[in-house]
Amino acid sequence: MTVSLRALRQRRLSPLAYRRITLLAVWALGFIIITGGLVRITGSGLGCPNWPTCSHGHVVPPWRYHQWVEFGNRVVTGAVSVAVILAVLGSMVRTPRRRDLSLLSWGLVLGVLAQIVLGGLAVQHQLAPPYVMGHFLLSMLLLWDAIALHHRATQPDGPADRDDRADPTGPARVVVTREQIIMARLVQLTAGLVILLGTVVTSTGPHGGDPKAKRLSYSLHDVARLHGSAVVLFCALTVITLWSMVRGGAPASVIKRGEALLLVLIAQGGVGYLQYFTGVPAWLVGIHIALAASVWAATIRFTLVLYARPSPDPSVSPRLDDPEATGPEATGPATSGPGREALVASS
Repeated sequence: MTVSLRALRQRRLSPLAYRRITLLAVWALGFIIITGGLVRITGSGLGCPNWPTCSHGHVVPPWRYHQWVEFGNRVVTGAVSVAVILAVLGSMVRTPRRRDLSLLSWGLVLGVLAQIVLGGLAVQHQLAPPYVMGHFLLSMLLLWDAIALHHRATQPDGPADRDDRADPTGPARVVVTREQIIMARLVQLTAGLVILLGTVVTSTGPHGGDPKAKRLSYSLHDVARLHGSAVVLFCALTVITLWSMVRGGAPASVIKRGEALLLVLIAQGGVGYLQYFTGVPAWLVGIHIALAASVWAATIRFTLVLYARPSPDPSVSPRLDDPEATGPEATGPATSGPGREALVASS
């Protein structure tokens, strides 16, 4: 084992290659949220009643619709596991190695393992709402971890030591005012509240993953109204925060991420109201779940670009082919004041 580990560490992976691996992990974890939603809206949650096998000791199910929908989601789980393992192994052979990337990648491994266990418990308890809600919320936390990992993988490396270990260049500097940081954190907190209330609505509504699955005993009208109120608050905070940043001359990269969040949030709100007034059709629920993941991802990406790290060499411009790079042309007007630092390199 020691020999194998030493041989692994002798291999080298460039920062650009590792960045692509982390992007693969982001897409994989986002995709499984969508496939999990498909299992739910098609009523296939108990298509494979056993865990980890599908049924009657067989891993591969017979040719039946619900069983293959659920089995397909389990196959996607396997693909996600591979992407996560690649992220961990890549952090070990990346040159230079960085502790922050290793910790975030190991967080993905622990999260996927917990997700597998929680999925098994959900099946054993006949899709009881607390287990299904926890399963979805954990998926969102994993997506957060993966996006943070990819973002950090785009940041420049500091000088490496003799063991080829390095830290990101730093310290990270705030590119907006302190008040705007607080507003952005409130936006992120409200996004989490919206997602939590959304799981309550789904666990109260008609799409429980199986016709026999238990439902929460709340009034669907009441929880939907509460969820809708949280969405309105979320949208209002986003508009106010973005308006403040535009007036304050925030970097163009921040404004761009904020606008993307606002657009997907408006689309999500429209779909939410449409499904409520049309009797919650399954296909709209599927779109709503996909947009929920998109809103969450956009929120995380927005908050991540509020900080930037300096380049190891200020005379070196960021790569023009790097979509994550933030050069002078993307920073907007340089303003000074409390909490504002000059942005000199990639975010």
